[in-house]
Amino acid sequence: MKRPSTLVYVILLLALFSCTPWTVWSSSLCHEVNSDVVRPHSVSITDFGAVGDGVTLNTKAFQNAIFYLNSFSDKGGAKLFVPAGQWLTGSFDLISHLTLSLDKDAVILGSMNTDDWPVVDPLPSYGRGRELPGGRHKSLIYGCNLTDVIITGNNGTIDGQGSIWWSRFQNKTLNYTRPHLVELMNSTGIRVANLTFKNSPFWTIHPVYCSNVTVQNVTILAPLSSPNTDGIDPDSSDNVCIEDCYISTGDDLISIKSGWDEYGISFGRPSTNIIIHRLVGQTTSAGIAIGSEMSGGVSEVHAEDIQIFDSRSAIRIKTSPGRGGYIRNIYIANLTLANVDIAIRFSGLYGEHPDDAYDPDALPIIERITVTDVIGENVNRAGLLQGIQGDHFVNICLLNITLSVRKKVPWNCSYVKGYSDLVSPEICEPLKERIFPEHSSDCYYLSNPLKSSSNRNKGGWLMSW
Repeated sequence: MKRPSTLVYVILLLALFSCTPWTVWSSSLCHEVNSDVVRPHSVSITDFGAVGDGVTLNTKAFQNAIFYLNSFSDKGGAKLFVPAGQWLTGSFDLISHLTLSLDKDAVILGSMNTDDWPVVDPLPSYGRGRELPGGRHKSLIYGCNLTDVIITGNNGTIDGQGSIWWSRFQNKTLNYTRPHLVELMNSTGIRVANLTFKNSPFWTIHPVYCSNVTVQNVTILAPLSSPNTDGIDPDSSDNVCIEDCYISTGDDLISIKSGWDEYGISFGRPSTNIIIHRLVGQTTSAGIAIGSEMSGGVSEVHAEDIQIFDSRSAIRIKTSPGRGGYIRNIYIANLTLANVDIAIRFSGLYGEHPDDAYDPDALPIIERITVTDVIGENVNRAGLLQGIQGDHFVNICLLNITLSVRKKVPWNCSYVKGYSDLVSPEICEPLKERIFPEHSSDCYYLSNPLKSSSNRNKGGWLMSW
């Protein structure tokens, strides 16, 4: 995509970079979890023989340190400190009531030997590895059935050194699905904050079957050419808050999921009550995506103050016949876009099935999607909204959207129904009927047009944890 040289675009980019995670934000929608909580027991990884030279493998040191600290989990918890240095390691497991804390000059490096990433069972809501049948490699930092876990640092770094995994994927030499950088499973009371994550082999931060998760003030980086290096993927999880993050990766910045086809339908755990607040980033895919694995359902998603630049799309919903499930009650507000190919994209025929046992008649329900208060410069296409024949996406509501668009036909809509107001360029025919006054109750979160987003307590459910 050719970048414009207009003054407006320069101003937009300045606005984007003035709102990076390093800015001191004035307010939070996330439940306050004190990352400086004092654990009564604290050790350094060096106490267990670790060497921070970037060459010595420290997997046993991490495992032994956490085994030792487990004896304090019922005595107020414990802290594992990682000092300045480069600490090479394979996969290791966390425990409950633990703070993993990195010094500002500390780097945890993922081993480039794939044998140091064990193979574990596939997730039951997927039925197989996401990329290949069978198991999947365990994430570098892993936790299961945990409570009260904090992963933090003074902008220390966790680097997955994912290039070997990207090459194996591209060369089709993988034996199992690639590992995530951080995966927490069946856990609650999780906070990840004040860190930089780099070069994940696959998705970067993956809370799956989790509740009460906060990801705050993190930077996630991977080359734009790296395959499937999603930033943050809440998966069959609830009460998730993502705030003040800068993400630049080779796939979706944030992707909300809930299981894959018949396995996700059977497992039946939705992703719900998710806040995304103050996100800045760029990607070869979407800024915020829902799906395509959404068979357990996704609902009550509130995203606001989003700034996306140099990206393929800003907002994307991905689904397919065979998925089942639903995506409903989605509210996305206050978007600033610069040099984006497609501002809003719905894909109803995304395909990709785990096996041939899926039910092609399991049609997804997509309804009550609101996108409001959007400005964009140098956008190629305003919207590509493609539902499913015989299974329309309904109550799609677009409000107060102004885009500078290059395409002569800015909107392409099929099998969608909804309403709009104050949209430029002119909206497509299926969405031309006006929201106000008669259809505001059909639009999620627009039932009171006099209520401004700044006065809405979108974070109320989080503040009550």
